[in-house]
Amino acid sequence: MNSTPDAHLSSVTWHKSSYSAGDGGDCLEVAIEGAVVPVRDSKNPHGPNLLFRADAWAAFVSDLKAAPASK
Repeated sequence: MNSTPDAHLSSVTWHKSSYSAGDGGDCLEVAIEGAVVPVRDSKNPHGPNLLFRADAWAAFVSDLKAAPASK
């Protein structure tokens, strides 16, 4: 994982999490960029971004989907 203010990320298409509150708060945004997956906080789009290797992000999402739902 890396953190970067890379200007290249200003041109990617960001996608909000389907689990966001829907009112603009508490949202995670991701962009698929080949070998890396940038992640940012939608409340601070010009703040730092985290970069994950695509395979690490895929494993993370897979584990989340397999986890029992919390109440």
